[in-house]
Amino acid sequence: MLTKLRDIVHNVASSSDVKQALNTLVRETCMAMETECCSVYIADHDREMYDLMATQGLNKRARRISLKFNEGLVGLVGRRAEPINLAHASTHADFKHFPGIGEDIFHSFLGTPIIYRRKVLGVLVVQQHESRQFDESEESFLVTLAAQLAVVFAHAKAQGFWPNNAKGALLLQGAAASPGVAIAQAWCDVSQPRLDLVSPASCLDVEKERDRLDGAMSAAISDFRRLRKRFDSELNQETLAIFDLFIHLLNDPMLRKSMNKCIESGDLAEWAVRQTIDSFAERFQKMSDPYLRERSSDVKELGQRLLYFLENQEIKQWQFDKPIILFARELTAAMLAAIPRDLLAGVVAEEGAVNAHAAILARALGIPAVMGVEFSPQLVHRKPLILDGFKGKVLVEPADHVRAEYERLRDEELELQQEVESAFTKHTKTADGVRIEIHLNAGLSADTSIAINRGVDGVGLYRTEVPFLMQRSFPSEEEQVNQYRSILDSYPKQPVVMRTLDIGGDKPLPYLKIEEDNPFLGWRGIRFTLDHPDIFLIQVRAMLRASIGRENLSILLPMISGVSELLDAKSLIDRAFEEVSELAEQSNQTLKMPRIGIMVEVPSVLYQFDAIAPHIDFLSVGTNDLTQYLLAVDRNNARVADVYDTFHPSVLAVLQMILAASQRLKLPVSVCGEFAGDPIGALLLVGMGYRHLSMNTRSVAKIKYVLRHIPSDALKTHVEKMQSFAIAGDIRKASEDFLEHYNLGGLIRVGK
Repeated sequence: MLTKLRDIVHNVASSSDVKQALNTLVRETCMAMETECCSVYIADHDREMYDLMATQGLNKRARRISLKFNEGLVGLVGRRAEPINLAHASTHADFKHFPGIGEDIFHSFLGTPIIYRRKVLGVLVVQQHESRQFDESEESFLVTLAAQLAVVFAHAKAQGFWPNNAKGALLLQGAAASPGVAIAQAWCDVSQPRLDLVSPASCLDVEKERDRLDGAMSAAISDFRRLRKRFDSELNQETLAIFDLFIHLLNDPMLRKSMNKCIESGDLAEWAVRQTIDSFAERFQKMSDPYLRERSSDVKELGQRLLYFLENQEIKQWQFDKPIILFARELTAAMLAAIPRDLLAGVVAEEGAVNAHAAILARALGIPAVMGVEFSPQLVHRKPLILDGFKGKVLVEPADHVRAEYERLRDEELELQQEVESAFTKHTKTADGVRIEIHLNAGLSADTSIAINRGVDGVGLYRTEVPFLMQRSFPSEEEQVNQYRSILDSYPKQPVVMRTLDIGGDKPLPYLKIEEDNPFLGWRGIRFTLDHPDIFLIQVRAMLRASIGRENLSILLPMISGVSELLDAKSLIDRAFEEVSELAEQSNQTLKMPRIGIMVEVPSVLYQFDAIAPHIDFLSVGTNDLTQYLLAVDRNNARVADVYDTFHPSVLAVLQMILAASQRLKLPVSVCGEFAGDPIGALLLVGMGYRHLSMNTRSVAKIKYVLRHIPSDALKTHVEKMQSFAIAGDIRKASEDFLEHYNLGGLIRVGK
């Protein structure tokens, strides 16, 4: 039966269109199960109807067969979301008779839902003349078949190859990567070489392949330098650092050595690139931090560019006479640079995620973008369409009234954005004058030349692990001193909170491989650095040396789960302080002991605040990992993405618990997770009583705007009402309504 099952799924998936696929399905299922009738009903959720799309055994031509979601045995299967197995179907209370289709002769009925991520896509039914219940093996076969078909159907639906009885635009769904609305003609790029399609191949001339590879790498370096220069006046330093990362990797002797080693063993240059890039990308893919994990896509883009220059040393330039929405298998920086900004209305990519570097560039340039959209070029190329960068939707050939509505939305969003950014440099106060401090989460840089950074109150989280991950060995103490000094000098009169090295487990350094069965609960954060006091001491000494003559450094310790870890870390910090103090005295300078704080992200620490408080100066709540550990859900796993929700009542209750403890113990507390940069999250936090929020650059303006327009008393009252809600979705909906009451609903779209 397994062979039959595999054959059916393969034949359905490889069919040329949906109609052929469904006909193949019912025909081959009848044969495999040796039954007289098989039918497949497809769910139309807009109409709330099941439509009979294919059958073997019924007379479908006699009439169109459609059942409401609450009608018939098919509707019952969908509502119950489980198989229904009947020996006498016509006697069941939910049976609905359709004259003329020939169903009267079939007595037994077995129907099972086709479900993908909790949504019923359709119902698969087999029937027989004989009055009997299908046995367990038959039921198991149909359930297994339906489960595998769900993935095939979901893929077809995502690409637009899906039965749609309601006339209207083709809808493609993806992930909202850069906000905004674009209305233009689609243009598909299908010329990019695909790294995943490169197959093993041997070469006859090793020297020639080396020359080809060297030429491609030189051309790629020149290309990235050109791109960096082009964007230098438009992008902040953190975004521009992506190009620096590419250039750094291309100059990395380890990367070159790995590729040349493959060539020396007889591999073609393309296959050498594929093997090496896959190896490097895998290292990044295993990292837990979403931003760093998405660097895997950047490494793959590097491979894409090398393949391109292996085939063609000249950079392609496209010519357009009007704005277009670019469709690509994988969006690259080169594509964004190849099209003038005024002619690039939006971008859609089949691969990549919202934190891929191309998505970051799109956001920085203000280009609406949707990532992860499966599409067929022949269905979209040169077609008029609408790109909704707020909801991650693409409408192909929309109706005139839909287009008019989106044009209105686009104009409104432009006006709103201009208003939001008009006063972001002012201090943040609620509508009734309560001061809220807004800090930055910084990674690659915290450059004060960026106008928006002048509107913040300091750096609430500086991720020191990024420079470690961009090198091929541990950075020296001097390199770290220079890095940290530049950040401290960028904010001379404002606090800068530097988190010590947060790596390990599923976020390994490229030059220190760590393999664990359960990396999220493994060797990471403070656990790693305490096991390597040499690395920890070098980093802390570098921070302290950088702070000589300055008074704005604070040190933040990640993944603290108990008092013993904290005391061990503080002991090493005290040791480093004594050593650096002597250096400062020798040069007649002063060194101030920095404030020491801990990340609140491991649930165990929630119950040790009283014991921990005497040893620290502040708390910083990392909502990303705290939510993950509290709800026991991998926040990077798409299968349980709907379970990871910072609006979960338990998460909100813990946030209030942390605030209450900090106030009782007189410990300053801030929130540095993504929750603080979400408009709804920010209003809930301020309503609870939090007064220090830290967020990514792109969130600063809108959070400042939201808080300025709502009184703190109203926020407090709203949070008190939310305490009676037991479902995260209800809290989110009530909070959206709350923002709408203050005419701030548009910012919810911007924040998603």
